[in-house]
Amino acid sequence: MTPDQPARQSFNIVVVGQAGRLQYEAVLLVASFRAFNPQFSGKLFVAEPQHSDRWREDPRIPPGPARELLDSMAVSFLPFQSRVFGSTYPYGNKIEALAAVPDEPFLFLDTDTLITGSFDALDIDFSRPSASMRREGTWPQIELYGPGYAQIWGALYSRFGLDFESSLDLSHPDEYWQRYLYFNAGWFFHQSPRQFGARFLDYATQVLADRPKELVCQELNPWLDQIVLPLVIHSFGGGRPGVGLSGLDGGVTCHYRTLPLLYARESDQVVKVLEAVATPNQIKRVIKDYEPFRKMIYQGKGAAVRALFDRDDLPRREQMIRNVIKREGLWYR
Repeated sequence: MTPDQPARQSFNIVVVGQAGRLQYEAVLLVASFRAFNPQFSGKLFVAEPQHSDRWREDPRIPPGPARELLDSMAVSFLPFQSRVFGSTYPYGNKIEALAAVPDEPFLFLDTDTLITGSFDALDIDFSRPSASMRREGTWPQIELYGPGYAQIWGALYSRFGLDFESSLDLSHPDEYWQRYLYFNAGWFFHQSPRQFGARFLDYATQVLADRPKELVCQELNPWLDQIVLPLVIHSFGGGRPGVGLSGLDGGVTCHYRTLPLLYARESDQVVKVLEAVATPNQIKRVIKDYEPFRKMIYQGKGAAVRALFDRDDLPRREQMIRNVIKREGLWYR
C-alpha cells in the first residue's frame, strides 16, 4: 500500500450454517475463502439458528467432523434465535441472524458460494448497500389482466414511504422486469447489521401480515427475502452494484446454487478451484458424506454434467439447464 492509498476498511463475513446441506456447503465456502484470503482482517461468522419451537428439528450443526473442521478453520460460531421464521421459511435465517452480528460492516454470503479470489480486489462502500444482480425475473409473476410490474413494485415502495421513481433503471422499457430494482439475496452488505437486519425484519413481517392489494395474487414463499431486500437497500440509500463490486459473482465469488449447475455453466477456473479445494483429505473425508458432493466431485458425475453443455452457448434460462440435467439422471441437490 502506497502512502496516498487509504487503508482498506475492515469488515466481517456472515454465512448461515445449520445441520444438513448447509454444513457441507459451509465447509467448502470456508475452505475456499481461507485459500484465497489468508490475511483477511475481519471475522468469518457462521451464524447458527438455535433449537426452538420454530424448528421441527434441531437446526444446529451437530458435534462431529463438519463442526470440528469448521472450528479448525477459525470460524466464529454465532448462535441466534429464530423469533419469527424457522422451518416454515428457512430463508428467514439471513434476516434474523443479523441481530446477533457485531455491529460492524458486514458482507453476507449464502453458503452455496465458492470463493475464487481475494477480497482485496473489491471496493466496497458499506454506507451504500447493494446485493447480487445474478438473478432472473422470478418475481413478480404477472397475471393476465392483473397489476403490472410498476403497480406491484410501486405499491411496495409506497407502503414503506420510499421514492419509487429513483429506484428505476430507465435504460430498460416500462414493464420490463429489469427496469425494477430486484436482487438475488446470495450476497448483500451494509455498514450496520443491526440497523439493516431490523429494517429487513420489519419490512418482511409487514408484507407477510398485510400485503398491498396489488400483491394478492403473488406468491411470497420462497421469494419474501428477495421481495423485501430491494426496499431495504433503497431505504438506506443503496442500489445496484457498481464496478468496484464486479468481483462478486465474478473473479472473487461464485454463487453456484447447486453443484450440477456449477459444472454445467461456470468457468473452467471455478471448476479448478472447486476440485482443488475439495482435494485435501481433511476436506474430502467430511464433504463426501453429503451425496451430491460425493457424486459430483469424487465420482465423476460433475464431469458428465459438464459434457452436456457448451459454456459459450448455454440455454437462456436456468430452468432449461436444470431440465437437461434431470433428464440425464444427474441432478443432485
